[in-house]
Amino acid sequence: MQQDTNKHIPPRRDFLKKSLQTLAAGSLLGLSACRDDLKQAAGLAQATETYNGESIEWMAATTWPPNFPILGEGVQLFAKQVEIMSAGRLKIKVYGGGELIPPLEVFDAVSNGSIQIGHGAAYYWSGKIPAANFFAAVPFGFNAQQMNAWLISGGGWQLWQEIYAPYNVIPFPAGNTGVQMGGWFNREINTPADLKGLKMRIPGLGGKVLDRMGGAAVQIAGSEIYTSLERGVIDAAEWIGPYHDYTLGFHKIARYYYYPGWHEPGATLELLVNKQAFESLPPSLQEIIRTAALRANLWMLSEFEAKNAEYLEKIISEGKVEVRPYPAEVLRALQNTTAQLLEELAAQDAPTKKVWEHVQAFKQKMNRWNQISESAILPYLQA
Repeated sequence: MQQDTNKHIPPRRDFLKKSLQTLAAGSLLGLSACRDDLKQAAGLAQATETYNGESIEWMAATTWPPNFPILGEGVQLFAKQVEIMSAGRLKIKVYGGGELIPPLEVFDAVSNGSIQIGHGAAYYWSGKIPAANFFAAVPFGFNAQQMNAWLISGGGWQLWQEIYAPYNVIPFPAGNTGVQMGGWFNREINTPADLKGLKMRIPGLGGKVLDRMGGAAVQIAGSEIYTSLERGVIDAAEWIGPYHDYTLGFHKIARYYYYPGWHEPGATLELLVNKQAFESLPPSLQEIIRTAALRANLWMLSEFEAKNAEYLEKIISEGKVEVRPYPAEVLRALQNTTAQLLEELAAQDAPTKKVWEHVQAFKQKMNRWNQISESAILPYLQA
């Protein structure tokens, strides 16, 4: 027998009233959760600014070659968006690596105020700031989505600013390569023993792990990788992923293309801004820089994902290279060595210890959700 459900439906006025009360309660919870952002927004709304029609002109230098695909393009896009959003009040001239200053001097140039903005990857400064590695990529660490969660909503960005504060630099997340490939090789990697004596171009903590495995990490610029691999100066090399790797021609001179990029599962790229220069800007221009940096963060990751998918198919279809997974035994050995290395580095440097503990705490909190979210799509990925 069909029940009379109408008696369970409240009058429209009462229903709307309760709905609005529920919405208001949820809004209050949301307001509480983002209180700091709202205070900042309120400050911007109340700020009074004067504009006399003159433009502020800044210089930016990158660690990437001029007009480099995605990376250099992303910085150019950032500068253009700042100019558009500011209605021409702030104009930024972008120089590629080596055009204005050497690529690896970008951090120092921003720090001392020679330029106002830089763009690169935090592990480039790890010799100066060991803790910087964690804000770029850690072997077997966060992927791109997890990095963004940690930085933007998990307190990582505030910690990053604290670490850079003594250097007069404010960092912003402004790009991510996504998970990288494991590298190009001219010999097979079947066991951990095959890494011994291997001369490989690999930066950051990944290079330190390789050294501990008996290999030899070689630091050379991206423009020198092809020639070094072709002439046998190095046995293997990693760069980023299929798009850039194909463009640089590595598929022509290497037999094996291994995955995954255990050393850089989600490498964040950073925008560096001189603290005095940033604080001299009116609040609206400060917010424009923040917004444009986060837009670059999303755009670069999206471009890498789309292009890498396309060019991996090219590499496979041409049939000249064997695309292989690292053996599980090799990955386990690399992961164990990474864990040992991170513990030792944390014991040697107080800021590194602080960041490492923060990362571990966030990862522990996220583990259950990551397992649930990944298991939700795993059956479809395997189908």
